[in-house]
Amino acid sequence: MKQILQNAKTGAVAVANVPAPLAQPGFVLVRTAASLISAGTERLTVEAGQKNLVSRAIEQPALVKKVLDKARNDGVVATFDAVRSKLGSLTALGYSAAGLISAVGEGVSDLRVGDRVACAGVGYASHAEVLSVPKNLCVRVPDAVSFDMAAFGTVGAIALQGLRLAEPTLGESIVVIGLGLIGQLVVQLLRANGCRVFGIDLDEQKIDQAKQLGADAGCKSNADAKALVLEWSRGRGADAVLITAATSSNEPVELAGEISRPKGRVVVIGAVGLSLPRKPYYDRELTFRISMSYGPGRYDRDYEERGQDYPLGYVRWTERRNIEAFLDMIAAGRVQIEPLVTHRFKIDDGERAYALITGNDPYLGVLLQYDVTRTLESRIELTHKGRSATNAKTVRLGLIGAGDYAKSMLLPNFKAAGAEFQAIATASGVTARSVGEQHGFRFCASGAAEVINDADVNLVVVATRHASHAGLVRAALLANKNVFVEKPLATSDEELEEVLAAAASGGVLMVGFNRRFSPLAHKAFELFKNRQFPLSINYRVNAGRIPQSHWVHDPGEGGRLIGEVCHFIDFVHFISGSLTTRVFAEGIASRNSEATDEDSVFVTLRLADGSNASIAYLAEGDKALPKERIEVFGGGKSFVIDDFRSGTAYEDGREKTTRLREQDKGQRDEIRTVMSVVLDGRPAPISLADLKATTRATFRIRESLQTGLPVEV
Repeated sequence: MKQILQNAKTGAVAVANVPAPLAQPGFVLVRTAASLISAGTERLTVEAGQKNLVSRAIEQPALVKKVLDKARNDGVVATFDAVRSKLGSLTALGYSAAGLISAVGEGVSDLRVGDRVACAGVGYASHAEVLSVPKNLCVRVPDAVSFDMAAFGTVGAIALQGLRLAEPTLGESIVVIGLGLIGQLVVQLLRANGCRVFGIDLDEQKIDQAKQLGADAGCKSNADAKALVLEWSRGRGADAVLITAATSSNEPVELAGEISRPKGRVVVIGAVGLSLPRKPYYDRELTFRISMSYGPGRYDRDYEERGQDYPLGYVRWTERRNIEAFLDMIAAGRVQIEPLVTHRFKIDDGERAYALITGNDPYLGVLLQYDVTRTLESRIELTHKGRSATNAKTVRLGLIGAGDYAKSMLLPNFKAAGAEFQAIATASGVTARSVGEQHGFRFCASGAAEVINDADVNLVVVATRHASHAGLVRAALLANKNVFVEKPLATSDEELEEVLAAAASGGVLMVGFNRRFSPLAHKAFELFKNRQFPLSINYRVNAGRIPQSHWVHDPGEGGRLIGEVCHFIDFVHFISGSLTTRVFAEGIASRNSEATDEDSVFVTLRLADGSNASIAYLAEGDKALPKERIEVFGGGKSFVIDDFRSGTAYEDGREKTTRLREQDKGQRDEIRTVMSVVLDGRPAPISLADLKATTRATFRIRESLQTGLPVEV
């Protein structure tokens, strides 16, 4: 399908072919008929992306600090790969569109195929032929409203939410500063609400247009504005001021303070400077509010992605209901859209549309239009470079999912080991296209089935979110593909059994437990090999806090215990050469509002050979403390690993320390081993029994937390 994308490195905007998305639970697919370029917001976005790296660094010091911290913690090479991957990415533009529902995901009952809908959301309602949109960001369009009009739904909701925060009442005198697209909509909504309206802008034509759409008066933003507003408001000042301008200047908030009546209200809807002058705001005791996008529910993943609506009796106006109300205003003729449309472009001419909004020619409402009947490709060819013969000893990799870890760690290591990149599929066609181009994949596709069923792929790498691992792994194994999956292998006992059954009759199964491949892990193993005594292992993890809004906390994703503690259990199995038979776990209560029950846990493992291990998985520490420290004791010997940067052996009263040039958690050697398994037919480095014991142990840890008792694995 065609989609407008911006290159993160160059800032260039282009129309690209990307795989169309597939229906997901809680989402609908929409064939786009029209989308609106939000000229103010999107112009700022495009221009910011076109700045050089130095300018971007100056404007984002927090991001620079994050890069430096990563370099200290993960090493320069890993950080360089991560930054290069980020700069090579493509970004979807747009957030307001309308079209026809073409497919409905599981769990969606209030929308149907064929419904005409308006869609909202950055990353959802993009400028693309097909959109994958959560159900709470879709609203049915009234029959009297065309797709072109409905494409204004999101910006209309932004205007309406700002209006609600201003709490206008019949007959009040209200000033709108900034008469761009949203400002013109605010003027009409205020007029429909029975208010007197005064518009202020730098452009005389926009002032005239606002008057035609309902403003009682207006003026340019200059030294006379204060006096003119005072005269228009009968000497009282504005009851409320709504700022819909887009500028880094503080002039709009300064002017708002000067023209407001005592105890008036100022609401910021646009992106403006926010250095408030104390005197006018203090002297008039003004109320100052900033409107957050299209209304309650915005930036709440429970509402937007998981479909959990707010109770009507407590939250009357959500972002979805704001869009609905705005479309009703259009249908009733109380808001006029056509006078705001200055340009229409076909999606193929999207680059011209963005040249317009970043140039000097006048514009206001810019619409993109689409052919909803065009047949779309499910597979996009990216490169035609020569390939090895089908029977050559080459790993031809098919990637499903391409998050940060896959881009910065897996793909660089597979490339260095000599793999050929064949196929890639992700939930977002944009990511598939972006990563596919950057790393030289031959094609990108809409769904995992395209990758699994490709005859040339002999290694399927699964790097999606956790809940989808088991199903994808099982499908690939049953297709007789070799599989490498990032941890965890499964999120439930039932999933695990299904995967293991498929592995017994399909391809080779490998899981991304990389720490056992670290050179320091092997030194520890060598110290205790051929032993006749049990080991005691203490593994401390300074895990850090992850915000509750992060997807890893979603119930279906398994949580942090299943998603990460499996790493440390596998390491214990490797060092001891034995498997866990019993677990006991206790959590640590926290008063931190971001804490969950699984953030900080002490786990005790009993192993089959009599060894024992403790894992302290903690979110309470400071991030300056290195993440991992492992101490192994047994037979009068000890080995200590400090964050996989150094390891010290203690034996016969002497110590010997090995220091690595940079942190090495084993990813490079892990990938080399995976390649060898595929090329040479070697057995998997971790047995199915070991994978089963590790995965089941994480499930039993959660059970122990719930019961407060030891649990057999």
